[in-house]
Amino acid sequence: MVGLLVEDTIDDQGWNRKAYEGLLNIHSNLDVDVVLEEGVNSEQKAHRRIKELVDGGVNLIFGHGHAFAEYFSTIHNQYPDVHFVSFNGEVKGENITSLHFEGYAMGYFGGMVAASMSETHKVGVIAAFPWQPEVEGFVDGAKYMNESEAFVRYVGEWTDADKALELFQELQKEQVDVFYPAGDGYHVPVVEAIKDQGDFAIGYVGDQADLGGSTILTSTVQHVDDLYVLVAKRFQEGKLESGNLYYDFQDGVVSLGEFSSVVPDEVREQITDAISTYIQTGQFPHEEER
Repeated sequence: MVGLLVEDTIDDQGWNRKAYEGLLNIHSNLDVDVVLEEGVNSEQKAHRRIKELVDGGVNLIFGHGHAFAEYFSTIHNQYPDVHFVSFNGEVKGENITSLHFEGYAMGYFGGMVAASMSETHKVGVIAAFPWQPEVEGFVDGAKYMNESEAFVRYVGEWTDADKALELFQELQKEQVDVFYPAGDGYHVPVVEAIKDQGDFAIGYVGDQADLGGSTILTSTVQHVDDLYVLVAKRFQEGKLESGNLYYDFQDGVVSLGEFSSVVPDEVREQITDAISTYIQTGQFPHEEER
């Protein structure tokens, strides 16, 4: 039996929603009973929900986010027959695993697309936290494409839409015309504002082409739902490793999304070729040219 803990709600059209879709896929593809718990936003709540899940027969628990790595690290030894899985945190020990998306690459290729479509040669990232590797990747990809200047601003949390919109307005004053709202809890209102202003955006986590029409040039997609099934299947087979596991384009769980109709064919081809080379060799365009 599989349980899922999320910090907020699954109605965010992003990170948490993808987790819920992954949970449903586990239920349908692996014929396993599943349980969802929303609003688990503190260690105390996490510990209480974990006890309830274990008492109900759950033996694989996903905590969908960085914070759960810490929560699980303090309690996993109390439940040796349960495997705990979190995202993007550092863990060690038996029966605990942290899954990491290699965000640098998706940010890099997103930055290439953004720079190719910027008329001002100024692009901007509205990120949640400095530790997000996709931020550095976006900056490097934009710089490689045409030496575009990349501005980075941090919201300080995943869900503060008001702060994110303030930062959007701040970046507009810097003449930024392509934006990367890299935060699952605020990307929707930011994309709406970008669309209203006639600028462009790079989608985040899911393929967000349906949010903004031609406004979304492409999206940096983490196929969280597919990874959930992969991990649950490995657990069923007794093959799920403890510790920190890393996934990238080569594993089929990171990709770019659909291209907007306004992105020229030559840009699409350049980006597609660069991704193909990266999958085969692990090299980025700036590394090939050294």
